Amino acid sequence: LLASGSDDQHAIVWDPFHHKKLITMHTGHSANIFSVKFLPHSGDRILITGAADSKVHVHDLTVKETVHMFADHTNRVKRIATAPMWPNTFWSAAEDGIIRQYDLRESSKRSEVLIDLTEYCGQLVEAKCLAVNPQDNNYLAVGANGPFVRLYDIRMIHNHRKSMSPGTSAGVHTFCDREKPIPDGAVQYYVAGHLPVKLHDYNNRLRVLVATYVTFSPDGTELLVNMGGEQVYLFDLTFKQRPYTFLLPKKCHSSGEVENGKTSTNGVSNGIHLQSSKFRLAEGKPHNSVQGELPPHLEKIKQQANDAFARQQWTQAIQLYSRGIQEISKNAMLYGNRAAAYMKRKWDGDHYDALRDCLKAILLNPAHLKAHFRLARCLFELKYVSEALECLDDFKGKFPEQAHSSACDALDKDIKAALFSKTSSSEDKKSGGAIRFRAIGRKDSISEDEAVLRERSYDYKHRYCGHCNTTTDIKEANFFGSKGQYIVSGSDDGSFFIWEKETSNLVRILQGDESIVNCLQPHPSYCFLATSGIDPVVRLWNPRPESEDSNRRVVEDMEGAAQANQRRMNADPLEMMLLNMGYHITGLSNGGPDGSDEDEGSEGQVQCRPS
Repeated sequence: LLASGSDDQHAIVWDPFHHKKLITMHTGHSANIFSVKFLPHSGDRILITGAADSKVHVHDLTVKETVHMFADHTNRVKRIATAPMWPNTFWSAAEDGIIRQYDLRESSKRSEVLIDLTEYCGQLVEAKCLAVNPQDNNYLAVGANGPFVRLYDIRMIHNHRKSMSPGTSAGVHTFCDREKPIPDGAVQYYVAGHLPVKLHDYNNRLRVLVATYVTFSPDGTELLVNMGGEQVYLFDLTFKQRPYTFLLPKKCHSSGEVENGKTSTNGVSNGIHLQSSKFRLAEGKPHNSVQGELPPHLEKIKQQANDAFARQQWTQAIQLYSRGIQEISKNAMLYGNRAAAYMKRKWDGDHYDALRDCLKAILLNPAHLKAHFRLARCLFELKYVSEALECLDDFKGKFPEQAHSSACDALDKDIKAALFSKTSSSEDKKSGGAIRFRAIGRKDSISEDEAVLRERSYDYKHRYCGHCNTTTDIKEANFFGSKGQYIVSGSDDGSFFIWEKETSNLVRILQGDESIVNCLQPHPSYCFLATSGIDPVVRLWNPRPESEDSNRRVVEDMEGAAQANQRRMNADPLEMMLLNMGYHITGLSNGGPDGSDEDEGSEGQVQCRPS
């Protein structure tokens, strides 16, 4: 069965295999429905809806009646979550900043506060999405406005509150002790490492970062986040890594940290030490596996990637290098080359991915000259100017023959000019890392506990680019395939995008809506995908025979569609209004030349057109 909710306040239950509508009922909501879920182990009888009227309704489909109405939230309810092993329990996330828990066995029809984000982030925080780990239902992921995603241990929260009020009667509902709402160790934050420092710039450009959807992989080991205003990110919950942003390689590490990219006792891996006051790159011999030649088929892929790079087809080059890296993960040249392609392309987050690749290349081969230099350029582009200068000085010491090259002199000049200009700003990065994580001069200032949690955030494993997520705040991304080997996401251009999970390569774009694709839900066992958006229809997708005629919904120019979406995400509101009205805006530049190494060249002008 497939359930759908709509702006018409109705819920429909479908038989998707026979394309039949089975049940239509008015939900009793007075505004748009944002989320609809079957309650597990209810025999497909109980349906839960959350809506813009701030209410959560529970419906019995056998009698087509609303049997419970919860009105505890004070702002729009954006998501409902259920747990496969908890048959009578569900959760809601709303724009009042509250996560509520419901138990249909309770005689009282009130919900209970599980998490109150306003206690950490101020009154302006809005909860947007949530999901329960399918393999361990004690873990709940929550997305809100801002770049951070939170992973809570529900059991720890429950046990903490029981210990805080052992003599309280269950009927009094002191479920949320406001003095110590979340115990230490009950929550872990995740964030794309480059986003906190970009937040100020995004705010100035009226570009909003908000997690519009979170979901777990089928095996529960990965967390997928569709970050509104940015890209789709995959976080590894088992092999965690700290953000790379201005966390720099050190020869010596304190106990419990990492060394040469190896996982430490605390399960954190990225080869970088957190609190480094001086920049010092790793020294030593190249890794054994990086010196030998590539196997013939990988050498061919590398050459194809180099040829694409020479043609300035940056995305194609990145995808080919990524294919090679998937097969042989310890080749410094492939990482270094992919970093160069990222730096040329300059999409959102590309310089940070390039920085990650440079560091991997250097860890594999400390003598990798270009990776050292590109690392300095990445730090500069990411606005870590002081760190960029230290990195460049280190580069000059290691490679004195390059110290007075034109590229080195140009970068040195850029860095020093930026350092002079920074004296007029009080936001010097050298004043401490915590500045990345604090709200500045706003009434939604965060608590000290929140600042610490943000500082301890873990970084992403993979990033998926090409879609656009700026217009709606319910846009989903999901795992797809028998083993969750693909990633799918909706987009503001009316398409949905399919990537390979492990390579991050875009493999297919399909036109799913005349306006926007918001929802994508895979069937739990069949290769079957349901999508919906602004159109008043639900579309069902499954593989077609290769012998059939070409599918008119396939977007052939994937590169063009992805580039158009990058421009769309970076457009200002007036520009987007003009685009939607059909005006053509020509001569928009996507940035000048990097000047990062001897291969740099001028970039052409790009043309922005309506999708």
